[in-house]
Amino acid sequence: MHIVVIGGGPGGNGAAVRARKLGADVTVIEDMEVGGTCLNRGCIPTKALLYSSAMYARAQDLNKYGIILEGTVRADLKAMMDRKDKIVGTSVKGIMASYKADGIKVIKGRGRLVSTATVEVSLPEGGAQAIEADKIIIATGSRPAEVPSFPFDGASILSSDDALRLTEIPSSMIIVGAGAIGCEFASIFRDLGTDITMVEMLPRPLATEDTDVSVLLTKEFKKKKMKILTSTGVTGVSTSPEGVTAALSDGSELKAEKMLVAVGRSLNSSEIGLEDIGVSTGKRGEITVDERMQTSVNGIYAIGDVAGKWLLAHTAYFEGLVAAENACGLETRMDYSCVPSAVFTTPEIGAVGIRDFQAEELEMNVVSSTYHYRTLGKAHTMGEIAGFFKIISEAETDRILGVHIAGAHASDLIHEAVIAIRKGLTSRDIAGTIHAHPTLSEGLMDTAINMHD
Repeated sequence: MHIVVIGGGPGGNGAAVRARKLGADVTVIEDMEVGGTCLNRGCIPTKALLYSSAMYARAQDLNKYGIILEGTVRADLKAMMDRKDKIVGTSVKGIMASYKADGIKVIKGRGRLVSTATVEVSLPEGGAQAIEADKIIIATGSRPAEVPSFPFDGASILSSDDALRLTEIPSSMIIVGAGAIGCEFASIFRDLGTDITMVEMLPRPLATEDTDVSVLLTKEFKKKKMKILTSTGVTGVSTSPEGVTAALSDGSELKAEKMLVAVGRSLNSSEIGLEDIGVSTGKRGEITVDERMQTSVNGIYAIGDVAGKWLLAHTAYFEGLVAAENACGLETRMDYSCVPSAVFTTPEIGAVGIRDFQAEELEMNVVSSTYHYRTLGKAHTMGEIAGFFKIISEAETDRILGVHIAGAHASDLIHEAVIAIRKGLTSRDIAGTIHAHPTLSEGLMDTAINMHD
């Protein structure tokens, strides 16, 4: 059996490797670099910059740890970008090496479905190549969403991709959109000394997260002298050699050296031949799939961002596994009931399960418990006392429905909660489990204990 995977991001990579291990011949078609947005323009490069900027910010404060630096500490954005590029390049080479070792073929070019069994690849050197397939997995991902009235110019009005190519620290930046992407870039550039103003149309930043998370993040951002304008839109933008001027919906104006537009992602479902073979799409352009990740056309699967479920690299990876197993004749279903999310701001955010506003909207009978980082000895030793743990449980059964962590290492700590929810555990189960001391993870235990005090 020959399986063709269109797109070599986290989902496509997971699908390709799994299908190969199940005995299929696999060809991956990728028009840029393997690793997709996550590795090349998203998860990994932004986290590399976040660690660099956070270390620079910490260096300004080392005297609190008994460390005295003689002389000036300077942030070199070009060096940070070079480090980021080296990390990305090493990872890309690693994927290509694993493909070679596993016998997975890679064709560089843009894939388009011309039939239910044929993918035509437009090659970078010109011309095209037809690839026959028994099954096809579409993993074409997404790109930064553009606002038509102020499109990206790569110089003053930036996409997240453009921001990853800057080599000089902007003196000031307007960030349009206070979701995960906007908030992460706000953390990066504020730590480097940029004056940040965020503009968000919704009533709060990170509006998809628990309300308490938004409240804490707003508080911590304001401590860093970031401005956050909520329930506000950008009605127009003009540029000049001096920078950007943004007209706001309240009649005021903002001026800055750069503007980063982070209003979401557009799905890469156009011009890949879907309509020619009858693959159905939704209102946002998402390819509609069933729980087996199969599209409306038998034998054609779609995974990752282009399927429009959870636009997260780790979800795409698992969707890829599900698609590959079904393409190889197994019966596997995708389970979205317990998907963790992480936002790498300062402080970090880790979340899984139901949010407080969702419980309210669904009129669920729930109880919650909160425990603060400042009560943990480990947090004080680290100098990381901003944050909290929160558990939301079903009132009648005590079954854990949602966990939200805001604070240092939240993205790592959340996975105990993921397992707890997936296995149907109660807060008493967590409360009765011995956690090592002194650690941050014992904060989750203490939160569970508080539920019953």
